[in-house]
Order: sequence, then C-alpha cells, then structure tokens
Amino acid sequence: MRLGLMLVMCATALAAAQGDGRPRARDIGLAPGVFAPGPLNAITDVDGVRVGQVTLVEGDRVRTGVTAILPHGGNLFQEKVAGAVFVGNAFGKLAGSTQVGELGTIETPIILTSTLSVAAGIEGAVSWTLAQPGNAEVRSVNALVGETNDGGLHDIRGPHVTAAHVREAIDGARGGPVTEGSVGAGTGTRAFGWKGGIGTSSRRLDARYGGYTVGVLVQSNFGGVLTMAGAPVGQALGRYAYQPPPGGGDEDAGDGSCMIVVATDAPLDARDLQRLAARAIFGMARTGSSFSNGSGDYAIAFSTATGLRVRGGATSAVSRPVLPTDLVSPLFQAVLEATEEAIYNSLLKATPVTSAVGTAEAIPIDRVREVLRRHQVVP
Repeated sequence: MRLGLMLVMCATALAAAQGDGRPRARDIGLAPGVFAPGPLNAITDVDGVRVGQVTLVEGDRVRTGVTAILPHGGNLFQEKVAGAVFVGNAFGKLAGSTQVGELGTIETPIILTSTLSVAAGIEGAVSWTLAQPGNAEVRSVNALVGETNDGGLHDIRGPHVTAAHVREAIDGARGGPVTEGSVGAGTGTRAFGWKGGIGTSSRRLDARYGGYTVGVLVQSNFGGVLTMAGAPVGQALGRYAYQPPPGGGDEDAGDGSCMIVVATDAPLDARDLQRLAARAIFGMARTGSSFSNGSGDYAIAFSTATGLRVRGGATSAVSRPVLPTDLVSPLFQAVLEATEEAIYNSLLKATPVTSAVGTAEAIPIDRVREVLRRHQVVP
C-alpha cells in the first residue's frame, strides 16, 4: 500500500468519512409490497449470511471495491449450498455461472467487483478457499464472481483490485447491518443517471407461509426511467434514458448492469432457486430498468437450508427436504418486493462521487419526496 495515496476503508468507515446521513427507502415512507422486512431489512436477516466490503479510493482516479457475500460461516467448499443463476441480459461477466447451472450448487463466497477485476475476484476467492482447513486436497474450485462496469467514475483499466482485497472482503464478512450506497463494489457505480451502489432489503413471511426469510443485495449500475412505487420519478426530475440531450450531447441509452444476490432459508432446490432468481430480475423491472443491449443483469439465488447442502466427496445417496412448488409463490412475492426496495436503497443511500474520470450526483432526496407526495405514494 502506498501511504498518502491509497485509502482503503471498510464500508462503515467510508460512510462515516463522507458524513452519510442519507435515508433508506422506509425512512421517507417508501415501503414496497405487502410483506414486512426482517429486523435489519437486509440480506443478513437470513440466518448465517455474511457480507464483507472493501472500498478503494486512491488519488483522483480510483473509485472501486469488492463486496463479498458468504452463504454461511463454515467451509463453503465442503458444505456447498443449493444455488442457481438467472440471466436477464447477458452483456456482462458472471464467472462460474455455468457450473452453478450444471450442478445446482455454490461452493465459494459470491464476489462482486469491477468489470476488469473479475480475474482478481477469481484469484482471491480461489486462494481463500484453498487455504481453508480441510481443503488441502482440493484441486478444482468454481469461484462465482460478478461485476458491473464502473469506468465512468473509476480508472477501470488499472489493476487496482487485487486478490488480497478480495480475501480481505471475505475475511471481514459479518452478519448484522450492511452498509449501503457508495461502498464496496458499488463505489464507482451509477444508476438512472445518479450515483448508484450497494443496496439491500429483506422480507419475512408470516408463519402461515412457512415463516421463511428472503434477503436481497444489489450492485446497481444500470439505466432506464426511474420509477418508485409507480411514481415516474425519473421523468419528473428530468433525468431518464432516451431523454433528448441538452445542447445536442450524447444521448443516455440506459446502458449499465445490475448484479442481484438473493438468499433464503427456505428449502428450495436449484430449480426453484432459479425461479426465485428470475423474480428478482422481474423486481428490477419494477424500478424502471430498460434492460438495454449493453446491460448485464444477473440474479444469483441460494438457500441456506442445511438439509440441502452437498458435502464435498459424498459418495452415498441422501434424501433432502424440499419445499413443494405449490408453496413457493409467497417467496416469489417476497423477492419481488425486496429487490425493488434494495435498488431504491442503493440510490437513496449513495453519496456523491467525484474523480478525474467523472462525477455522479446523489439523487436529491427532497425532490424525490416531493414527487412521491404528488403521486400519493408517501404522506
């Protein structure tokens, strides 16, 4: 590390340094859907899930980072979780997705980072996995690493994210509150013409629907016409895709990407987890995404249910309790709501970011409130 040039902060430290007092969606009365959130309204409401973030701010050109999501705190390779991926639009990179699709399991932390740092993400996740006690004989690891392109605010061509940063994010992963906005993999992202970033939300089903929890974390970096609970916020604020550019400048075509990670404690197998992941992409549509040609939109879903874990080297048949498909509809509703709210939180919590590469303003909270009141979304 070059002292005086490199500033590497954990997510909470960066938020404090920027004086982050910005609200989440519910703080302004924006509460999508009918199900209640979990206690933290975060992906970590799903028992055992951990999140770690490393934020890189260097000089006037580096604005990037890493976000790591761990499905449980044990040896992920030896206790693989049921998992699936759904692709909304594949103009992006999600390393490891083909094996997840083939085997229906996830065996490493899920890493989110910058587009040209996917290789570092793989290196970091693999080296961390190989170093875990019990993995001395492991010779193949399928790291799951996704990205969005933060080149509008960050020197994306430079090799700024390293495997060490990835391991730091994994080692620092914890349960509890998740810092949102311009942190981790969301440090240099933009959404709907404003600063985007990391956002999270959760839903807890009533006992009559199984009492399960669904949590979502997003890395928002996409475009379209921002809609909040049906209110045309983007149009009202005069910032949206395909808006006639002032002075004949470049038109905003709504390009960009979104990575969505969905966790649940419901005992879903890979087939129904893929269906759950699809609803997360549908929830993204509720916010006004245009899913443009240049957008890489992926949802990764996993179940923390211990009965569905696959043990490394298992050679005998096992029976696994799986939720019947007739009971999954409430989970679909829950993930729609949580994804929508997580995207709102990623925007509302994001702080402005300026670099020599570009500038992104934070969405103006007072003007958002005004639009929501006008459309009777909030009192």
